[in-house]
Amino acid sequence: MQVTATAVVVEAPGEHRLVEHTPRPPEPGEALVRVHAVGICGSDREVYQGNRPEGYVRYPLTPGHEWSGTVQQVGAGVPASLVGRKVVGEGFRNCQVCDRCHAGETTLCTDGYEETGFTQPGAMATTLTLPARLLHVLPDDADLTAAALLEPAACIAAAALKANALPGEKVAVVGTGTLGMFAVQFLRAASPAELLVVGTRPDRAALSREFGATEFRTKDEELPGDFDVVIETAGSADAARTAAALLRRGGRLVLTGIPAPGADGLDPTDLVVRQLEVHTVFGAPPDAWAHTVRVFGAGLLDPVPLVTHELPLTEFPQAIELVGAGDPKVGKVLLRP
Repeated sequence: MQVTATAVVVEAPGEHRLVEHTPRPPEPGEALVRVHAVGICGSDREVYQGNRPEGYVRYPLTPGHEWSGTVQQVGAGVPASLVGRKVVGEGFRNCQVCDRCHAGETTLCTDGYEETGFTQPGAMATTLTLPARLLHVLPDDADLTAAALLEPAACIAAAALKANALPGEKVAVVGTGTLGMFAVQFLRAASPAELLVVGTRPDRAALSREFGATEFRTKDEELPGDFDVVIETAGSADAARTAAALLRRGGRLVLTGIPAPGADGLDPTDLVVRQLEVHTVFGAPPDAWAHTVRVFGAGLLDPVPLVTHELPLTEFPQAIELVGAGDPKVGKVLLRP
């Protein structure tokens, strides 16, 4: 196949290069996707800096696990009707034969961890070849730039499904980053009586309300403690404790952030005495992806306001720097192959 365009390769922590990209023809069961856009998140920065946990990255590597694109070619055994369709794709390369995979809990696959953009080639290239079973087809009129954010949205969809918020319940979100803003949208779709957002950035108050929040407070303000459901997205032990404190006795907590190793956790006595129901999320199984695509297709999920920067693939270093700069004006950064 003809050599085209560029791809990012992280050779080792802190070392990257741009290379000519040769699309890999799809083997049986695979599809070749032309990448439209790829998002960058904190885990991509970890890959570049070299502080991703051992076993969760394999160098050299083409990163990119948040992406959208169009199917160009399929291998044997894959429906030809997929060609030309707009798609997004699951990242976890699960085995499909262990008991957890058969139960639909593919992020708990017992065959070991493999994920697009971390241990397998990712989407920071013109094309991506992957198992067709991981693809989720989008509506024909879908905005592919917006769809590039559906991977983090799917992780929050997993949290929303575990939270099982019912109409009329009081719900809250702790954290105002990309994940937090998706959590607001998913919880708003459940028709809550109240939807509180708690964060450290007052500048996110307006966007929170735009997405459906009824109230915004910083963690330094007095906070209530009578919520039925709280989803934590900030990724710190302090945020987890704030989230738990917001709940009524018997309330439901879903943790999606990953604090630094060794962080002080929740008080087990408090969890038991208050009979809190605690769930955690790491990645998104197929049902969460399917839920995300349905909600997105129905117009209930709007990722576009979260995107602040779109850069060409050749500006990968600048994009990584933007993501880690801590600038409140920097939201979601996309690369365009």
